[in-house]
Amino acid sequence: MLAFETAPPVRLPPIPVTSALRPACPGPEREGQGRVTIRLDARGRMRQVQLQLLDHCGVETFLEGRAIAEIPEAVQRLCGLCPVSHHLAAVKAMDRIAGYDRLTPTAEKLRRLMQYGQIVQSHAVQLYHLAEPDLLLGFDSERARRGLVDVARAFPQLATEGVLMRRFGQEVVRAITGGRLRGAGAVPGGMRRRLAREARDQLRADVDQVIDWAVGALRVLERLHGTNPAFYDDFGAVDGNLLALVGPSGAVDFYDGLLRARDARGATLFDAIPAAAYRGVLAEPSGPGGPHLRALGPEMGWYRVGPLARLQVCDLLTSEKAETERQRLLAPADGKPLQGAVFHHGARLVELLHAAELIRDLLDDPELLGADLMAERGAPQRAAVGVIEAPRGTLLQSYEVDEAGRVRRCTLLLSTRNNSRAMNAALQGVAARYCDGSRVTEGLLAHIEVAIRAFDPCLSCAAHALGQMPLSVELIDAAGAVVSGLRRGADGGVSCCVRS
Repeated sequence: MLAFETAPPVRLPPIPVTSALRPACPGPEREGQGRVTIRLDARGRMRQVQLQLLDHCGVETFLEGRAIAEIPEAVQRLCGLCPVSHHLAAVKAMDRIAGYDRLTPTAEKLRRLMQYGQIVQSHAVQLYHLAEPDLLLGFDSERARRGLVDVARAFPQLATEGVLMRRFGQEVVRAITGGRLRGAGAVPGGMRRRLAREARDQLRADVDQVIDWAVGALRVLERLHGTNPAFYDDFGAVDGNLLALVGPSGAVDFYDGLLRARDARGATLFDAIPAAAYRGVLAEPSGPGGPHLRALGPEMGWYRVGPLARLQVCDLLTSEKAETERQRLLAPADGKPLQGAVFHHGARLVELLHAAELIRDLLDDPELLGADLMAERGAPQRAAVGVIEAPRGTLLQSYEVDEAGRVRRCTLLLSTRNNSRAMNAALQGVAARYCDGSRVTEGLLAHIEVAIRAFDPCLSCAAHALGQMPLSVELIDAAGAVVSGLRRGADGGVSCCVRS
């Protein structure tokens, strides 16, 4: 067990810890900004709410012309939040293109360990650095007093646990790749290097503590929900379809699996769709409408991905404690999908627990330390799709190569893009509740931020350093004029953004 000391007012305390669990400050990751436009009709009533994210523009062009061996490392640079997931999705496609149909057991387990470490560190950042100030200090509290330092003052143990859980996930990734956030761990056909026994032993010494912390944090979320169940159930609620990967048993599979979709009532729409066939069930228009399920069309076929979708698309989780917590989280819905935006945080914490349990089981597997890292090579292919469950949701990467083995065409269907219509639907409900149609208030801005953070889009890269979200909210009348607007900068300050 780790010993805690009382936190001083403005910083986390030094804590005696073992091996990998040593505090590390989150780095300055920055990726994009966002703008929410609330459009009114001629009577001044809300007509449409739209979130625009400035991220990942033109990245396919950046990858075209590169040799397949370069792609798994290059795509890590596309996202400061999910570098491992991008890396693994790309290398899974490159496996097929290079002619590797099946990995060695050791190589697959090392890749899975990387992915599970990514899930732990990313979910810990989102929960403890972004959502925790909202949940613990209140959505309506003054933004200047709703930050990491304030959480550390009021809840020093929870704040410290969040830092250390993030660090643990980073150490899992570093043990395999050499870098805490990114590293060239996987190559087409296998893995670059073995896992050192000493690194395995250090991680194994700490993982049980991470599991205990995750269970304790779930009890905290339960108590928060109990303070105002109706609010948590309804805030940003979205009645939409759900999409995720599941394994052969119907369990969540973060690394591999087949596509399954369910509707807002929980009925299965399609199942067991291989990644290579995803275009048969998913449409990905380039316009503002966003991806949708082909069979239902653009108006009814939009869907949600990510932790809350995964836990409700699957039949079970394969780790004991996490499956118990999944059932406990979903029980109040009485068999129907949970829809409230705030439930994303509970689902994210259940997934963190599940990933930690999977890490523990892999660390106990003797094959993890094996030396057989490269598969036997077969016939190459000219096209392939790599799919993975990134922390933010299902991520698909499709590649075509020329005769020289260079990328001729690629398509990235990103988690944030998959969630675009669901986020807009959630913001529509929030704006209907907190916007009076005449001006943008700081209260409206704060509640919109809370709803966006629940989905944890790639916009959050700009927020992970200090918990701030560069975001503007504008109220636009029927003639197209901006009548009111506020902008929060990366420093947390709020200013008027109405153009004169």
